[in-house]
Amino acid sequence: MSHDLTVWSGARAMAAAVREGRVSARALLELHLERIAAVNPVLNAIVSLDVDRARAGADEADRYQAAGGRLGALHGLPFAVKDTHAAAGWRTTYGSPLFADHVPDADDLIVERVRRAGVVLIGKTNVPEFAAGSHTFNRVFGTTRNPHDPSRSAGGSSGGAAAALAAGMVPLADGSDMGGSLRNPASFCGVIGLRPSLGRVPEWPLYNQWETTSVSGPMARTVDDLALLLGVLAGPDPRAPQALGDPGRGFAQPVPPGTDALRGLRVAVSVDLGGAFEVDHEVAAVVEAAAATLARAGSRVVSAHPDLAEADDTFRTLRAWHLQAKLGPLLAAHPDGLKASLADNIRLGEHLTGADVARAYTRRTTLGERMRLFFRDHDLLLLPVSQVPPFPVEQEFPTEINGRPMATYLDWMRSAYHVTVTGCPAIAVPAGRTTGGLPVGVQLVAPHGADRWLLEVAAACAEAFAGAGADGGGVVGTSPG
Repeated sequence: MSHDLTVWSGARAMAAAVREGRVSARALLELHLERIAAVNPVLNAIVSLDVDRARAGADEADRYQAAGGRLGALHGLPFAVKDTHAAAGWRTTYGSPLFADHVPDADDLIVERVRRAGVVLIGKTNVPEFAAGSHTFNRVFGTTRNPHDPSRSAGGSSGGAAAALAAGMVPLADGSDMGGSLRNPASFCGVIGLRPSLGRVPEWPLYNQWETTSVSGPMARTVDDLALLLGVLAGPDPRAPQALGDPGRGFAQPVPPGTDALRGLRVAVSVDLGGAFEVDHEVAAVVEAAAATLARAGSRVVSAHPDLAEADDTFRTLRAWHLQAKLGPLLAAHPDGLKASLADNIRLGEHLTGADVARAYTRRTTLGERMRLFFRDHDLLLLPVSQVPPFPVEQEFPTEINGRPMATYLDWMRSAYHVTVTGCPAIAVPAGRTTGGLPVGVQLVAPHGADRWLLEVAAACAEAFAGAGADGGGVVGTSPG
């Protein structure tokens, strides 16, 4: 076999090369293992790496193909699963010392689907403890670093996934998002992260199938590759009663290139949702530049935003309730076993009343209705993904923005979690850089259910931003350029 693939070739190109017999799954794996060996010791993005098992999996994929087996959409692609998603027979720690040696005996649904699509599992991607927080560090594996500047955070909770993607260690990645955990690390690392519409990517098993704050979704280096993975992850499942009924294959079709989708697009842009949060001046400048780029491409850009005044209380109440319900018994059994900030968040939930939770759900209903009405007059909402650029890796979280103190751990993530409680799909797209060269993404929000349309618009935006100079930039060890 001969091929001209590199680790930057893209998931669709790699999958096509395997399917057409131009490269074996084993050769593709070795290409990525070489890259992992070169950069993962610095970045610490992939954990529980099992080279022998990965090679055995790649060899089995090649035998299956040689025998005429039916190939899945991701056949032969190396893949590392987020360490909060259980993979049968594979160490899954949730970033917690309490689960440091945990090996589940069943796959989560998202893992079940990527396995069925033919991936070659190589390991897990690093997470903060129980995915709580937007900076990836834990006491089991340590800290994940940003591929563009290892002195900076890779974001979280899907920080290992975003860093591995940006550094060329994997062509695709899975993640999950409650307060921005697919979007924030994508912005920090210069890749694409989609928080899908509620119900688009079903999850199982869950402690509560009716809890709808957190969702799972795809990450990739291009929107077209992200669509390929969404096509695998999306679609109904009888074990997930809130799953939307659209089959996954409708999302997997190639996303057409070009910026035609931007002409006449009604874009509402807001840097801070009417003063709802503080935004770093350099991040604000990237958002404003992105809006100007869309205007030049033919979009009808106006300064506007939905009224999300209740979003802060709604999210914080539901998050505390969710964490207490899920992890409260674990904290009670191991009072000193969880990191301090997570333990504090769990304890906040202990003081909630039924009236508090009812108020949050009532307000969330109101917020969803406001977004529905907002999108009658606007097609797309453009705002920051994160209120800050990547911060120093030694910090647990930013303590101030533009000199304004952040009173709590969550204050710097409002731009993401205010969108969370609307239930709308939101995608992080690289849009620019700070003066120091750190990636900054913008967040594009669409009406609930409009995920495929959002991908097409996001691809057009990404092309327009790249044309305006918002390239992916160099990363540790080499450059994708």
